[in-house]
Amino acid sequence: MPDLTTESVGRTAQEKASLVWSIADKLRGLYKPAEYGRVILPMTVIKRFHDCLLPTHGQVLAANEKFKHLEVRDGFLRKASGYDFYNTSRFTWASLTTESPENIESNLKDYLRGFSDNVQEILFGSGMNFEPELEKMAGNGILYQIVSDFGGAKGDFSPDKVTEVDMGYVFENLVRRFSEGDEAGEHFTSRDIVYLMTDLVIAADPRVFEGERIQKTVYDGSMGTSQMLSCMRERLRALDGDAVVTTFGQELNPFTFAIAKASALIRGEDAANMRRGNTYNEDQFGGYEFDYVIQNPPFGINFSAQAPDIKAEHAKGDQGRFPCALPSVGDGQTLFALNGLAKLKGDGIMAIVQDASPLYKGNPGKGEDDYRRYVLENDWLEAIIQLPNDAFYNTGIATYVWLFNKAKDARHADQVLLVDASQCFVKRRKAIGFKRVDMTQTCCDLVTRAFGAWRDGEWSGEVDDGTTVTVKAKLFDSVDFGFNRITVNTPARDEDGNIVRNNRGVIQVAVDENGRKLTDTEDVPLNQDIDAYLEREVEPYNPGAFIDRKKTVVGYTIPFTRAFYEYKELEPADDIALRILEHEKTLQASLEALFGEMRAGV
Repeated sequence: MPDLTTESVGRTAQEKASLVWSIADKLRGLYKPAEYGRVILPMTVIKRFHDCLLPTHGQVLAANEKFKHLEVRDGFLRKASGYDFYNTSRFTWASLTTESPENIESNLKDYLRGFSDNVQEILFGSGMNFEPELEKMAGNGILYQIVSDFGGAKGDFSPDKVTEVDMGYVFENLVRRFSEGDEAGEHFTSRDIVYLMTDLVIAADPRVFEGERIQKTVYDGSMGTSQMLSCMRERLRALDGDAVVTTFGQELNPFTFAIAKASALIRGEDAANMRRGNTYNEDQFGGYEFDYVIQNPPFGINFSAQAPDIKAEHAKGDQGRFPCALPSVGDGQTLFALNGLAKLKGDGIMAIVQDASPLYKGNPGKGEDDYRRYVLENDWLEAIIQLPNDAFYNTGIATYVWLFNKAKDARHADQVLLVDASQCFVKRRKAIGFKRVDMTQTCCDLVTRAFGAWRDGEWSGEVDDGTTVTVKAKLFDSVDFGFNRITVNTPARDEDGNIVRNNRGVIQVAVDENGRKLTDTEDVPLNQDIDAYLEREVEPYNPGAFIDRKKTVVGYTIPFTRAFYEYKELEPADDIALRILEHEKTLQASLEALFGEMRAGV
């Protein structure tokens, strides 16, 4: 497989995105920079459509003439174009720019109206709504210049020059630039992280090569411009050139949804599988199940507006998408995870990016804690991989890939592998937003090797800059993350020190001077006997202490940082004292020299 460093892989995407960005600068004055995307993204989509169709343009015109008497000729035109879309206009980009500039508006409109209905829906529908922008540019005399710039030698977006994945990253690069200060980073994930996720999904699937060819369905509930889906498709087809990979995605943002739909058309997939709506409460894939789910949902998104619908879904219990306790309304990332799990087949696999909060947030039985209980007790969680900080464009915080498998290998049953890849990266020469590091192919290979080994250990390798990077892994039983939170009562005692009971023989709880009951909580590991723990850890310090059994609740936490903590022995106190004395001597000598010079000067 190729090197995945985004400095080298995707260079074409970077170059094309830079070209488009330079064209956008021509809009200065007529548009604010935050508005450039209204023009440039549709123009980039149009040029990509054009360059895909150009080789078969003559055949389409001939087919259109031949079958013009037929009311239904759509199938003939699709066959002639080689795609699920076509254009019957006589214009090409070359003829648009060689005719008189005065006619550019009418000519370009003629060209755009020549597209099949599925493309026109993308360009002129609620997603891009491009016609007002076209007229605005024409009315201000810059339309011809913009069209000409896209038609230059460097503006070739044909499939033999720009792969479908690279084209996707052109779109995502542009979305990032045009979204700065708005929703930057919500719609895309850098290629290196996506490839790591796809590799982990494939590595976790012992059934990937079953049958004569790979056949998989892939879903992303927060797809942005759909590049995670494209990368998953690319990876599977790299393993099997005849692989049948069918992708499905849902996206809320109308503009990025339009790009995703355009990308699906160009990939030759069913664009109807790309659907718009809020995944929280407008599920577009009810009743669907998929082989793979891969996604990077937004963190910290407030779902209070959708809360009534989400609560109604939660009330369905196991028949709904959100069967366990709901998270706080301020962060619905776990809802995306639960939605993905609900859409997995019985042997499906999911990789999802999450921040640190699902590891520990929530009290036992509530919120994220109940999410952990749900996935651990069902034995669906297979591994968690900590990524390097500064690996994403829009955040520098700690992030993790959670890998779920609904049909884990029997050797992995009731176990979870934690993988620390936080130091496995190459520094970028130039940061992009918060992204200052890349995970190269060497880095990704180390992570997948650690996952495949399924044991405690360290794996090291040398990356392009000559440095050595290391991945560490720790294997845990799922029960290791669980505990019983018990409520321990201090018994009331009379003046003679005897435990006080009521008339039914029930021990009374002691109270403090303010009348508050003297109780405490203890977290007892699930694999330990509660009574033995009480006798060993509590009774010696609180004789007669007893448990309120009705208040015992099961909780789960995943102490990722503690799992990889390495104790560093402190410097001996005598050595520290000696260093302080040496420092004081040096400081004293400096002061004496300084004041000596001052006295000499006087």
